[in-house]
Amino acid sequence: MSILLVGLSHHSAPVALLESVAVAESDRDALTEDLISGDNVDEAMIVTTCNRVEVYAAVEAFHPALDDVVGLLSKHSGLSGEELSRHLYIRYSESAAEHLFSVASGLDSMVVGEQQIIGQIRTAYQSASDIGAAGTTLHRLAQQALHVGKRVHTETGIDSAGASVVSVALDRAAEILAAAEAAEETAAAAPATAARSLEGRRAVVLGAGAMGGLAVAHLGRAGVARIDVTNRTPERADRLSEIARDAGTPASAFPLADLATAMADADILFTCTGAVGTVVTLGDVHNAIARRGPGRALVICDLGMPRDVDPAVSGLPGVTVLGIEALKADPDTSAAAADADAARTIVDTELAAYTQAERMAGVGPIIGRLRGRGGQVVAAEMRRFESRVPDLDEKVRDEVANTVRRVVDKLLHPPTVRFKELAAQPDGENLAAVVRTLFDLDNMDDDDTVRQDAVQHSVSEISVDEEAS
Repeated sequence: MSILLVGLSHHSAPVALLESVAVAESDRDALTEDLISGDNVDEAMIVTTCNRVEVYAAVEAFHPALDDVVGLLSKHSGLSGEELSRHLYIRYSESAAEHLFSVASGLDSMVVGEQQIIGQIRTAYQSASDIGAAGTTLHRLAQQALHVGKRVHTETGIDSAGASVVSVALDRAAEILAAAEAAEETAAAAPATAARSLEGRRAVVLGAGAMGGLAVAHLGRAGVARIDVTNRTPERADRLSEIARDAGTPASAFPLADLATAMADADILFTCTGAVGTVVTLGDVHNAIARRGPGRALVICDLGMPRDVDPAVSGLPGVTVLGIEALKADPDTSAAAADADAARTIVDTELAAYTQAERMAGVGPIIGRLRGRGGQVVAAEMRRFESRVPDLDEKVRDEVANTVRRVVDKLLHPPTVRFKELAAQPDGENLAAVVRTLFDLDNMDDDDTVRQDAVQHSVSEISVDEEAS
């Protein structure tokens, strides 16, 4: 079983196309079940974030499974397979694992080093496990990826270099607000740092998920005067505002229907929801501006994918919208080169260990079938022998059977041991294919006799007797 990855992200696709392919949390399970219901995908996991959609599948054959995955994304997005293919990246086997390890480490993120992706991978794996879509192959892959991500963030400074997309967005918002005030009051200088310029500001946070929680934490540390939180589920907004108050920042929750009223008193709107479609309308922002004092700036940090804010909002006077595309060009979205190099070294080391373990995991079943093939030969020859000598003494028969079995064991022992050694090397998969072909292992009849023999000659018993070596 090999891993197939089909995905697209901010690296490969424009925001508008990403929005079309975006998978809402409520749709993920249904899409995953649809994928594994076919004949070509045995296991599947969909990783979806604000700037990526990636399908990881455990498959036996590359091309049929690829057609299934692309077909699923095409059906979900309404885009043709040809249109999608121009923006998709496809990885297979070791390359797919390397990509997921890099993603978990924050190396592939828009803001290099951001940690939220670890939780998003964990959620994707848990969702796949809950519906029975993640088996042994994806379990090993996901667990190793989470281990790699944790190790990178523990042993390097990559997260402090890039922080997170939330902190970068809010820091830019603070700079914009400071510049707007300096332009209005030429006698006032901009604050020395972006973080200090958030002091005394009022913020509205739309969305009480992981990104919303990070925004509340960052705003609180920056010294904002007040945070108002709203969410489609009021209980989650209540809980997030309570967390802010416990941390010492005045905060309250309000109904989503009152968004325009809340924005009228705000300097910053931070939004990141899982909604598919516009949440903040042109009318909402226009009504908010109408209630504000003249010349007062409003910065909207739209980190939703698809976008939460109507694109027309960016054309309103006094309003700045910071979205995914603006953050791509931000110099602070790159980690320090030394930290990135250290993270890459960890990824490479862990990938080598993972691929070697995967090759070894694939050896056991092949060796079992090889021993089963030997058992078939012994059984067939004994049946032929007994038909020719029907009156054979039972003790003699057993001795003959043991002799034939020892001959087969001795013949199989050296290539089996050597096969185990070579299978751990980079071309181990090719060697496994050669062994299956040479001994016609894919066309064996798995009857009770073969299973019995395969069990008796399992990998743990491959050493046979001392005299076989």
